[in-house]
Amino acid sequence: MNRDVTPALAKEFGLSADEYANVLSIMGRTPSFTELGIFSVMWSEHCSYKSSRVWLKTLPTKAPWVIHGPGENAGVVDIGEGLAAIFKMESHNHPSFIEPYQGAATGVGGILRDVFTMGARPIANLNALRFGSPDHPATKRVVDGVVRGIGGYGNCVGVPTVGGEVNFHPAYNGNPLVNAMTVGIAPRDRIFLSAAAGIGNPVVYVGSRTGRDGIHGATMASAEFGADSESKRPTVQVGDPFTEKLLIEACLELMATDAIVAIQDMGAAGLTSSSVEMAGKGGVGIQLDLDMLPQREAHMSAYEMMLSESQERMLIVLKPEREAMARAIFEKWELDFAVIGHLTDTGHIVIKHKGVVEADIPLDPLAEKAPLYHRPTQDTPPQPPLGPITSTVSPVDALATLVACPDLCSRAWVWNQYDSTIGGQTAKRPGAADAAIVRIDDHSLALALTTDCTPRYCAADPRMGGMQAVAEAWRNITATGATPLAITDNMNFGNPEKPIVMGQFASAIAGMAAACTALDFPVVSGNVSLYNETDGTPILPTPAIGGLGVIADAASAVGLALQPGLELVLIGDTEGQLGQSLWLREIAGREEGPPPTVDLAVERRNGDFVRKQIIEGKITACHDASDGGLLVTVAEMAMAGGVGVHLAAPTPGIDVNGWWFGEDQGRYVLAVTDAAAVMLAADAAGVPVRRLGSTTGDRLTLADGSFVTLAALKAANERFFPAWMDQV
Repeated sequence: MNRDVTPALAKEFGLSADEYANVLSIMGRTPSFTELGIFSVMWSEHCSYKSSRVWLKTLPTKAPWVIHGPGENAGVVDIGEGLAAIFKMESHNHPSFIEPYQGAATGVGGILRDVFTMGARPIANLNALRFGSPDHPATKRVVDGVVRGIGGYGNCVGVPTVGGEVNFHPAYNGNPLVNAMTVGIAPRDRIFLSAAAGIGNPVVYVGSRTGRDGIHGATMASAEFGADSESKRPTVQVGDPFTEKLLIEACLELMATDAIVAIQDMGAAGLTSSSVEMAGKGGVGIQLDLDMLPQREAHMSAYEMMLSESQERMLIVLKPEREAMARAIFEKWELDFAVIGHLTDTGHIVIKHKGVVEADIPLDPLAEKAPLYHRPTQDTPPQPPLGPITSTVSPVDALATLVACPDLCSRAWVWNQYDSTIGGQTAKRPGAADAAIVRIDDHSLALALTTDCTPRYCAADPRMGGMQAVAEAWRNITATGATPLAITDNMNFGNPEKPIVMGQFASAIAGMAAACTALDFPVVSGNVSLYNETDGTPILPTPAIGGLGVIADAASAVGLALQPGLELVLIGDTEGQLGQSLWLREIAGREEGPPPTVDLAVERRNGDFVRKQIIEGKITACHDASDGGLLVTVAEMAMAGGVGVHLAAPTPGIDVNGWWFGEDQGRYVLAVTDAAAVMLAADAAGVPVRRLGSTTGDRLTLADGSFVTLAALKAANERFFPAWMDQV
């Protein structure tokens, strides 16, 4: 682990010829092996965002309720009553293909640390998962490991997993996506940041000991997969949720004192990124003595210690003379504690090991001269309008097929492996509402949380797809009665060196920015995951959105379950847009056409009306119409409540399949006791409204008399996962 530094080695470490020339210019000499490792991980796509920064800067990030936007470990928003919600989403895609259990588990652990490092107690986890075709030989293994990893870590650490999404598509065959989101709560005036300050202040390492796992994990996550992906297993970290739980409690206990100047978790690039970022943000230097670093393996080199991504570790800058008090806290929790360095006025990071200076790098150039690319972009060609569509499948038979398909079937097999109620604050569990509802201890407030994206829309029209992902997150929060506040994002794309992929990214960002602006739904944190390709085949563009909203009282939030004796009302216009719909794919066998259009003014108008009606107590159940269209929406509400529905005839002049299965946006199905009053209010607000049917019996019946029983629907809906996984 101490090879001669050459251009060939720099290329092996992921640095281009120009980037290595830049390193030589900054250093004024050939870097040491450890220095080269530091440059390579800090300038990797995963850490530097060198292909995406120019576009990310165009996203709206400010609002009166935003306390901290992008740039900190997580985003922070004011939710009232002196509290702040702290949240972020991050990817662990590459590790989860190589080693699904540990890849997913450590993804959960890493995002938890991003949140509690800012002083928040984590109260909820969510995820957004994309897998390859169920017929692909690797998919079942990956699904099984990822779900067990998420459940194993989250359950053991004691944070409920309350929501998420699971989709399948052949584009993810060699590159699944595992996006993990955590939400925490902190006092508004007790937020901890990462900028180091105070020359001479001690730099303290706490948590687990450092091993050789995860070395060059950030570099691995910044490259495509090929035939050698299995050989990258050593770059995957190994997690210990029990240690993470101790670390949460110890850090929060220390945060209750006045000892901390700055704190940062050791995520991607480990000790390197945490020390470089803390010192760089604070405009100071930092000196580390690796002889003092707690190690679990013998004879580790400076390079290995600096680049290890061993889990459950934090770096803290303490105020002077607080070491003994802090040490006592961490030793009480049986965690390692070591003073491994101090802040300096040199502006350099200096690393010593066994009396030798292994690295001496100026921090400003390391950050300011990091690569920043304006990569070429190519627009995605617009999809031609759909031609004639013929189908002999009746709507009720199509419905039974759709609710059984992998993208719409019950996810109970998945979420039953997650503890969604630990802590006792979950008011709406997975499947109960369009967004999870989580109460806040000792307050009436509750949070509404969701993750959303429709990658097939993004592939057909990246701008419209990015817009729709934000709008659907906003709709799902609105459908519970909560007020949407902000989003975190996880931008999952292929190789940015390909203009078509970079064009997808730029267009998706443009769509997201338009939606965030129109809906007052700013971006406060996020993650970019590029090079999601295997053997040159990219994933579908997947800008996953994690949304957060607030509701004054969890008891007033509505779910989607129907009750007997209610009337159904449809909010929003229906044109019958079938392009890129699940009906088109699953029934007609076609993946084509433009995705449904998103009118942001309509989204805002319709959503604000629905939320007002919920707050006024006029709505018993609510579900936004999305994947599968209107008939799937009603079926999901009926299955959730165990109550049948008798539906009115479609609007004349609209194709019957377009009416029932078109995925037109900006629509909600409301279950109410007084449809006339709600419809009168909608008319007054200029909101399109239509009576849709009523709840009765134990079957879903159309106006022409055709029907399907709820028992048959539920059997079809619940079949896929248990049957598929039993074949293991």
